[in-house]
Amino acid sequence: MTYGIDTPGKIIAVHLNYPSRIAQRGRTPAFPSYFFKPASSLAPTGGTIERPAGTELLAFEGEIALVIGKTARWVSPEAGWDYVSQVTAANDFGLYDLRAADKGSNVRNKGGDGFTPIGPAAIPTEGIGQDAWRVRTWVNGSLVQDDTSDTLKFPFGQLVADLSQHMTLEPGDVILTGTPAGSSVVLPGDVVEVEVDAPGAPGAPTTGRLVTTVTQGTTAFGDFGNTPKTDDLQRIEAWGSEEEHAAAVAAGRATPLDGDAAASGPLTDEIRELLDGVAVATVSAALRKRGYVDIFIDGVHPNHEGDRILGTAKTLRFIPFRPDLFTAHAGGFNAQKRAFDTVNPGEVLVVEARGIPSTGTVGDVLALRAQVRGAAGVVTDGGVRDFAAVQEFDIPVFSQGAHPSVLGRRHVPWETDVTIACGGAAVQPGDVIMGDRDGVIVIPPFLLAEVAAEAAEQELADAWVADRVAEGHAVDGLFPMNAEWRAKYEASRGTAGTQA
Repeated sequence: MTYGIDTPGKIIAVHLNYPSRIAQRGRTPAFPSYFFKPASSLAPTGGTIERPAGTELLAFEGEIALVIGKTARWVSPEAGWDYVSQVTAANDFGLYDLRAADKGSNVRNKGGDGFTPIGPAAIPTEGIGQDAWRVRTWVNGSLVQDDTSDTLKFPFGQLVADLSQHMTLEPGDVILTGTPAGSSVVLPGDVVEVEVDAPGAPGAPTTGRLVTTVTQGTTAFGDFGNTPKTDDLQRIEAWGSEEEHAAAVAAGRATPLDGDAAASGPLTDEIRELLDGVAVATVSAALRKRGYVDIFIDGVHPNHEGDRILGTAKTLRFIPFRPDLFTAHAGGFNAQKRAFDTVNPGEVLVVEARGIPSTGTVGDVLALRAQVRGAAGVVTDGGVRDFAAVQEFDIPVFSQGAHPSVLGRRHVPWETDVTIACGGAAVQPGDVIMGDRDGVIVIPPFLLAEVAAEAAEQELADAWVADRVAEGHAVDGLFPMNAEWRAKYEASRGTAGTQA
């Protein structure tokens, strides 16, 4: 006996099962999916788990673990629960830093030594139904997870039946049945406790608390295999949500999002001052001189007359509607919500809606969320829902106009922070977006400084020319300036108040 149960031949874990967790992930599985965990990942209560050197996103997942009591092969969902002899507590630890290396197999990010604490006691299932169980998790004494098995999308009996279609389940095998919402990141020194009980059963049996203390590792991963890698999406998913991550940053427990440090990008105060009052048309002319002619996000107009927009791009991409893809990708914390929930101050959210105006790709709630987060604006080559309400907000929103449709008519929210095509222009995250009543353009960051300086100078010259035209001068030779007029202009720049 090990950790209160026989050492299992197989440890099989379910990816998503609790509706509360499914809503967080923003994808609803039609059927359960699984991964294996090695027996070497098992650990007893009272033990430790090492957060490897060079990683930051070690996350806990309190779970109900099923222990198979008799051989199961080709059993039905109705009979599946009869093959479970015991229930215990488990903690399915994982490293989000290594998720990209595994492509869903979870070999490296969930297979480490000590990554599957289990126990401390196993509860016999006789006389207790599959819907009677509860799992709770505490971190440093605070309750962070609390859910029950009667909410599961895939009941225990279905899991046993499904797995038994593909392999023989043997006595002692363990099935980890998924984690509810509340999973988050833990740091060295944190203490995690998981308890499973059946509070409505006679005697209210419990496993007791499965206790694990997090320690800091000192041995770094070698460069002969995948090494840890994090990004803003992994941080948000590991902590549970953008708000929880922000709270952890404020408490000194989390690394800020990369975008928080780079939201302004190349838009320094000096460049913003240069572009203050400069027309988009003037900047587009400077870009044209450098061969950039397809930098216009065509067909979009501001929701307020006189709106200007200047910021770095954060991108959101929609793909054409398809029922199965919409079901899988449009629920919960989908790409659209993720984009609006993670846009940083000074960023412009640019939405690829495939140039279809008969769609509502932004509504009042999302526009308000972007405004509250300090976004510099929203640009979509689709339509805006709740247009009148959006007009009441201060945030500039450039679109093809109003349309009342809800999500799902023409689009599936697909991905964020990728290169997109919006209104005929290529837009990459970090590109500079500039707009006024004439339209919206995309400025490659490496050209920004020289284009801004040239455009600012050209704006001064154009204003001087306009004054001369207002005085009655003909445009021939003045616009563009010939040598004579250029000399007069240069003289006016050198002597304040000089008139031609």
